[in-house]
Amino acid sequence: MIRNTVSAFTVPSQEERKSLVSLEKTPAIHAATLASLACMNTVRVGGAEAKVEALSFPFTVAAWNLERCLFPEESAAKLRTTGAPLVLLSEMDEGMARTEQRDPTAAIAGALGMNYAYGVEFLELSLGSEIERSFCRDDFNEKGFHGNALMAPVTLKQAFLFRLPGEAVWFNDSNEQPRVGDRCAVGAVVETEAGPFVAVSVHLESVATAAYRERQMAALIDAVEAFAPGLPILIGGDLNTGNHTGGDFSTDTLFAMAEGRGFECHGGPLDQTSTRPSLITRFPDRTMKLDWFVSRGLKIGESHLVSSLNEEGKPLSDHDMIVCTIEGFSA
Repeated sequence: MIRNTVSAFTVPSQEERKSLVSLEKTPAIHAATLASLACMNTVRVGGAEAKVEALSFPFTVAAWNLERCLFPEESAAKLRTTGAPLVLLSEMDEGMARTEQRDPTAAIAGALGMNYAYGVEFLELSLGSEIERSFCRDDFNEKGFHGNALMAPVTLKQAFLFRLPGEAVWFNDSNEQPRVGDRCAVGAVVETEAGPFVAVSVHLESVATAAYRERQMAALIDAVEAFAPGLPILIGGDLNTGNHTGGDFSTDTLFAMAEGRGFECHGGPLDQTSTRPSLITRFPDRTMKLDWFVSRGLKIGESHLVSSLNEEGKPLSDHDMIVCTIEGFSA
């Protein structure tokens, strides 16, 4: 559990990032590289001052994989329509050419008047996929960060980054998206008028088996329980369920594992998928149900999906947003 917070990340130089591409692809070298990079071992916090001291039940939570976040302002407008005072985001760039070297997390938090915590999942060593390169006006990334965030109008206490156990699949594979890092979760303690709970934004591995993702979720639960013993927990985000079977989320064993540990899983209507074609993922070979909330100690009301299409029909992401209502604490 990484607890060090900063207002701005230390950015590896262009020369350092270029040198990482040619590293020998071994677990030991990847682990040592991760440990050496300050940006991978801190949490960035910022945004607006807290507007309220605590959230009041019932309230809405929105979780959204924004697929790099090409459109921060439009995405913020879509989030605003939900009225959610707690927002969990994944696949958020910072300083990437494909998203105009912008900081979409700060832009969305600013538009919503929220403070935020952001953690780097991957240090990107290229401009991205062939399609993503078509969005680039620069031939370099100013920072090369890609990660997860959460934001709220209350103070996010004890913000943390937890790097999920993995096998460095994006480092080992010499594909068009070389990266340093593994999937991660970003969380914090959030105050409500009835007491605190832990909120976590997570992104599990897509290039993996069901057993791999179950290990990641189990390790995250272990870490959060040790971090805040006895507190209610809300985990939300892209769990990549069914990616190993062509879209059948029911084959992911993480659900049974979580339920065996007292958690409930919420994904909106079970027959409704959460992915769609987008400007980056233009021709998906399948639609899948990837996005979920996993909770314990919280009374969750209705959950549903919100289309990622804007008013003109443009997709803001290849994922629809998942939303739920938290009615209070459960016994």
